[in-house]
Amino acid sequence: MKKNFYIITGGPGAGKTTLLEELQRRGYKCIPEVARNIIKDQIDNGGDALPWMDAEKYSELMLLHSISDFEKYKDERDTVFFDRGIPDTYGYEQLMNFEYNEKLVAAVSQYRYNLMVFILPPWEYIYQTDNERKQNFKTAIETYQVMLSVYKRLGYKPVHVPCLSETNRADFVENRITL
Repeated sequence: MKKNFYIITGGPGAGKTTLLEELQRRGYKCIPEVARNIIKDQIDNGGDALPWMDAEKYSELMLLHSISDFEKYKDERDTVFFDRGIPDTYGYEQLMNFEYNEKLVAAVSQYRYNLMVFILPPWEYIYQTDNERKQNFKTAIETYQVMLSVYKRLGYKPVHVPCLSETNRADFVENRITL
């Protein structure tokens, strides 16, 4: 387990990236969400590994990129925040009702983050769709609920981050990791 690896998770559009940008401004190493990069790359290159085209291929790429990020920073001693983690891919596959994925289950067991996981609840006030985020707010709520359930089932301890400004959210996260 990498005790200095913290996951920021939740449904789409809950403010994860904004929170991570604030933590990065404060000097923390923050690893961007792999899903958005995959979607952008697939759109730019005419690929079909997209949630609305080939969701299983998309999930496989998410897992590969998430493992790659974990491995890339495994020797890092300072605090590292991840915009989603490997368990999020597991949650995505649960949400999509995919068949049992032995490779994913093995990865979730092998690559462990700090047990304290920061989860951002759905926040309709800030929710927006864009080229990479096509889900409606109802789907954002469902995703949040699945992620919360999955992380608990995998032995993590989700910490709900209140709906506050990014500065106050970053203060909240910093206070929790220093306790």
